[in-house]
Amino acid sequence: MIGVLLAEDHPVVRAGIESLLAMAEDVEVVGAAGDGEEAVELAAELQPDVVLIDLSMPRLDGIAATTRIVAARPE
Repeated sequence: MIGVLLAEDHPVVRAGIESLLAMAEDVEVVGAAGDGEEAVELAAELQPDVVLIDLSMPRLDGIAATTRIVAARPE
C-alpha cells in the first residue's frame, strides 16, 4: 500500500483528488493538508510514501514545504 499525503488549499479540489486516489486499490490517502505549514507537520507525523503537493498555497508555498519535508526526511 502506498501512503499519500495530499496538500491542496482549495477544499473542493482537495476532496476531488482525494476521491480519485481512493479508487486506486494500492493507494491510501493518509492525510490531507490545507496549506504548506500543515503539510510539513503532517509529513513529519504521518511519514507518507508520497506527498502530492500544490505549488501555490498560503502560509508556505509548495516548493518551500517540499524543501522542508525532504530536509527532515531525505530517504
